[in-house]
Amino acid sequence: MRRRQFTFGAGFLALVAIVAVVVALSSASNSKSHPSLASGSALALKETAAGRTLVDANGRTLYLFGADKRNVSTLSSAGQAVWPPYSATTVPRAASGVAASQINTITGPGGIRQIAYNGHPLYYYVGDNKPGQINGQGLNQFGARWYVLSPSGTAVTGTARPSAPSTSSNSYSYGY
Repeated sequence: MRRRQFTFGAGFLALVAIVAVVVALSSASNSKSHPSLASGSALALKETAAGRTLVDANGRTLYLFGADKRNVSTLSSAGQAVWPPYSATTVPRAASGVAASQINTITGPGGIRQIAYNGHPLYYYVGDNKPGQINGQGLNQFGARWYVLSPSGTAVTGTARPSAPSTSSNSYSYGY
């Protein structure tokens, strides 16, 4: 009886190497600075292309989801992969210009402690890679529009592109 010996060819080993690299890069991209847990942080304001908008202590832009109800997150789990909820173990402090009375926590998706401002559950957008970016502004995803928040906690419904300078010629609506 003759035994067959199986050997791995160069093509198979190259495929294994490619898969390993893809998995490593995927893990690295998931851990890049898209924080969803901001223990002991603050809500602050930052000048963006849409004017002064609500950000976390690191300058990361925060958004509201148009389909959410007051103090109730309605975002699906698929949506959370793109729009991670802003959560914290404690209520963030209010930096200058932010109303502490408007900050509260809600029970968010999956039972997390999600931060809300003026009744709007807050989220990050994975397409924002640097502090102050507003790449998610005005997007229509997961059933509704996404907007940055004004200092009063209302939606800024302008649709400036992130690279647009913040000038008085840009028109923005505050409301919601």
